[in-house]
Amino acid sequence: MRRMVGALMTGTLVAGALVAGATAAAMIAAPAPAAADGGGGGEPLQGKLDNVVAASAVGGLAEVRDEHRVWRGTSGVAEVGRSASVPANGRFRAGSITKTFVATVVLQLVDEGAVRLDDSVEKWLPGVIPNGEGITVRHLLNHTSGLYDFKDTLRLPDIVANRWKTWTADEVIRRAVANPPTSTTPGRIFDYSNTNYTVLGEIITAATGASYGDEVERRIVRPLGLHGTEMPGTSPHISGPHPHGYLPTAEGLLDFTEMNPSLFGAGGELISTTRDLNDFFSALLTGQLLSPRLLAEMKQPAVEGRDYGLGLAWRDTECGVRVYGNDGDSLTYQSWAFSTPDASHQVSVVLTPNFKADSDDYIGNFLDEAIC
Repeated sequence: MRRMVGALMTGTLVAGALVAGATAAAMIAAPAPAAADGGGGGEPLQGKLDNVVAASAVGGLAEVRDEHRVWRGTSGVAEVGRSASVPANGRFRAGSITKTFVATVVLQLVDEGAVRLDDSVEKWLPGVIPNGEGITVRHLLNHTSGLYDFKDTLRLPDIVANRWKTWTADEVIRRAVANPPTSTTPGRIFDYSNTNYTVLGEIITAATGASYGDEVERRIVRPLGLHGTEMPGTSPHISGPHPHGYLPTAEGLLDFTEMNPSLFGAGGELISTTRDLNDFFSALLTGQLLSPRLLAEMKQPAVEGRDYGLGLAWRDTECGVRVYGNDGDSLTYQSWAFSTPDASHQVSVVLTPNFKADSDDYIGNFLDEAIC
């Protein structure tokens, strides 16, 4: 859910959030470089991570890999008002990086002949989506369906008030389709919508008889040994070591680490670690999870000029190297995971934002340092 909090805040709440961010910053000591492992050469990375956290976050953690080493570093604190460092192996909500996992499951079903990219939504979910016969699996994967984003029917106070609510896919889809589509011609216009992946989760269930979460764990998490990764469903907890995550309110930063993640569903419920995300993208991009044909399809832009394919995004670094992966925003955690196609250079980083500033304005320097 790309930069979800910013999109959800009303004008009044934005002002309160900025005050809250400044208050929180006063409570947090200047980011202290935590112990990093993986050998020498990490000083520039640590400095860049410290800069990002000082500008925009309570804490941060990262894992960077190249042909010679693995570097893990942290900055800031794990919890506002306390001095404990962010755990280097900490778990977090990975937001829209979930979409790449779900897209991989869908494409495995395509590889197996159980689903086709050109199948209509109507074929799998009769009567659920208006114009379901004109929207295909491909349109859902690459955000060209025109389906209204259910996220835009919510405001931050609504989410806080419904912290423990279990959201069903049916409910989320109904909220979305009660609004007109953003495009009446599927396939022509890219418009990022979390509703697309809610629908894909339902198609996975229709095709397999199992939930999308079970299929992600059966096909990806367990085979790759991603021991810090899970699809939590409706469980509000993050087990094991983890930094706390916060939401901005007029009264200050609200600890929102625990919440019912069914709101995010197939578009964003994943809990993971930086190590596991690097392992996943290494396996995906080196052909361990999909056929060469469908991996190539993942990298095809939704529409010309876009940096998003079938659940996979990319960015070009300052040194001209293109890396593939995704980023995620789960309200209280912001994450990025990118890899070169041969997985020789990888970076995964997560922040717990304090909403003083937009972390997107600062994270690029860290990603470039990690890859270049």
